[in-house]
Amino acid sequence: MTGHIFGRHTKSKLPTAERGDGCYIVDTNGKRYLDGSGGAAVSCLGHSDPKVTEAIKAQMDKLAFAHTGFFTSDAAEGLADKLIAHAPDGIERVYLLSGGSEAMEAAIKLARQYAIEAGQASRTHIIARRQSYHGNTLGALAAGGNMWRREPFAPMMIETTHISPCYAYREKHDSESDADYGLRAANELDAQIRKIGPDKVLAFIAEPVVGATAGAVPAVEGYFRRIREICDAHGVLLILDEVMCGMGRTGTLFACEQDGVAPDIMAIAKGLGAGYQPVGAMLCSQSIYETIENGSGFFQHGHTYMGHPAACAGAKAVLDRLIDDGVAAGVMERGEKLRAALTERFGQHPHVGDIRGRGLFQGLELVEDRETKAPFDPARGINKTIKATAFENGLICYPMGGTIDGRKGDHVLLAPPFIIEDAQIDELVEKLGNAIDKATMAA
Repeated sequence: MTGHIFGRHTKSKLPTAERGDGCYIVDTNGKRYLDGSGGAAVSCLGHSDPKVTEAIKAQMDKLAFAHTGFFTSDAAEGLADKLIAHAPDGIERVYLLSGGSEAMEAAIKLARQYAIEAGQASRTHIIARRQSYHGNTLGALAAGGNMWRREPFAPMMIETTHISPCYAYREKHDSESDADYGLRAANELDAQIRKIGPDKVLAFIAEPVVGATAGAVPAVEGYFRRIREICDAHGVLLILDEVMCGMGRTGTLFACEQDGVAPDIMAIAKGLGAGYQPVGAMLCSQSIYETIENGSGFFQHGHTYMGHPAACAGAKAVLDRLIDDGVAAGVMERGEKLRAALTERFGQHPHVGDIRGRGLFQGLELVEDRETKAPFDPARGINKTIKATAFENGLICYPMGGTIDGRKGDHVLLAPPFIIEDAQIDELVEKLGNAIDKATMAA
């Protein structure tokens, strides 16, 4: 079949998805694919949740679209109220958007406008972490530390600074405790702020659990509490990117709950809409909102489809399922079962160096040598072979390369729907094991 779609990969011939069935996507040939990564950590409720689809249909019967320059809507107000009722302390306002990159762009621009209206116009510099990912628009891409995605567009991006990630498997010294390592990693931020000049640094951006670029890497205990202290000491805003790890994915509605911190600004998306509608949100503190409200009264930003009523109705129904119906409450238990199955299958695998993550957000790092942690030669394309083999066998997973430094290293990210059953966990691990064996054992 020939067509006119400009796809992600111009030489790929993809199957056509026809329908969703719980944790599976079914193509037009009837082949079933277990969604072991939720697409890209999106489909937390699977692909056929009737409560969400009915909510979207009901909203469409009433109102499809009303531009937010003229109207609010019950759907948008209800979604914002639900989010704030469960948000971290101090977070009181919701700016509704259409996806994660938009949410991060809004976060960056709000941080800058806040600095201007707070009389701190010298603050322009953003600090983030290497091996992070914050979106594909130019501002978000500049904040991210994904070298492969950044490189072609670097001349067009704003200047940012990147410090080390909190990546215990690679960065923690044998002689260090988790607490000592976390303190050392966090203190890089303090040193970098002092080097640039505290009055020039606008914000620090981080994912509580690093997703696509490094493969479900959680920070060690205490790391983010120290980060929060450093930001407060220097008047630097803390922006947390929970686009991938938020909305129950790690076992709590907001991932930062497990780190004992609250940000000044945060971004959510993916699981917020669970794939049923394109939706995202930027959340901020009441103090930031009041600075704008009592100053210009106008956030100099916006998109046509922000606050779309059908998207908001769908996202509100997703939250109802996650919170009121208790779906998110089961993530930790489901995650423990997935981790146990992964450990049983890969705990002694000669080419799996690390199994990590939180909740239903798990990652496996592939190595050529477990003892030395030496990665495979990137030319072998281990991650690509795993992805292709798994997909051929009916498993969707999310392998990536460049785990260590943007060039070396391979990992597989898993983020299945929260409704995954025990038999489907077994299916996921079996099919993933076959794919990893084929990729790593090949001569």
